[in-house]
Amino acid sequence: MSGFVEKPEPLQVPGLVHLHTGKVRDLYQNEAGDLVMVASDRISAFDWVLPTEIPDKGRVLTQLSLWWFDQVADLIPNHVLSTDLPAGAPTEWEGRTLVCKSLQMIPVESVARGYLTGSGLAEYKESRTVCGLALPEGLSDGSELPAPIFTPATKAAVGEHDENVSYEEVARQVGADTAAQLRQATLAVYGRGRDIARDRGIILADTKFEFGFEGETLVLADEVLTPDSSRFWPADQWEPGRPQPSYDKQFVRDWLTGPESGWDRKSEQPPPALPQEVVAATRAKYVEAYERLTGTSWA
Repeated sequence: MSGFVEKPEPLQVPGLVHLHTGKVRDLYQNEAGDLVMVASDRISAFDWVLPTEIPDKGRVLTQLSLWWFDQVADLIPNHVLSTDLPAGAPTEWEGRTLVCKSLQMIPVESVARGYLTGSGLAEYKESRTVCGLALPEGLSDGSELPAPIFTPATKAAVGEHDENVSYEEVARQVGADTAAQLRQATLAVYGRGRDIARDRGIILADTKFEFGFEGETLVLADEVLTPDSSRFWPADQWEPGRPQPSYDKQFVRDWLTGPESGWDRKSEQPPPALPQEVVAATRAKYVEAYERLTGTSWA
């Protein structure tokens, strides 16, 4: 069992209809039929949305996504229409709200991997493959792959795991043409992000994207190349053969699985609230990722 420790009540805003509360984002629709996406400060770990928020996290994710959308605009269009606050929206939505096109979303997590870790490493240890793609012998946790690979997953409901699938399965589900477009766009955007991050001393190990169609045009949606959707590693600390330091919620994971939390991950009990020092350290990592990637100060 997993999901929200306490699922928040959505804010009611005149002129907006609440559609969905996700792990991080709340989704509304305005009277014109556009989507209004609000990134909260919620944080999840081990498929639980925790009771403690990370201050500024939603703003960091939103502003970093906007920066990346600009960096890859020549590769693929995105769903953003405006960053203006809808009339009547609370001031706390400032900086964390996107008004977006309503797309026909594709039910696939489009994942690109340039390095071996996570679920890809687990599959590799068993079969020397990732999503059915054969990889060479001798790779370990953190190894760079010979070339980036497209390793899609089916999207799961909150509290459930996404499931890695083969390219052939994606083609069966969404059609060969769409699968080919997803693979091409995913690897192109990953490649651009990897090169920009590398110039800033950061390794983009892997990332996931969401795409939808506007008519027959493939469009990049949701968030892009953030610490919530990507593994960023400091390049000067990269050392294959072990887990890598990362710009994400690793402080949260480490505390939850350590003795201080008193939480048993295998139980059905929800995780406890985070201590302030873990909150502060996690916030600092998100801000550091933003500042190093964009070259601008968060303050």
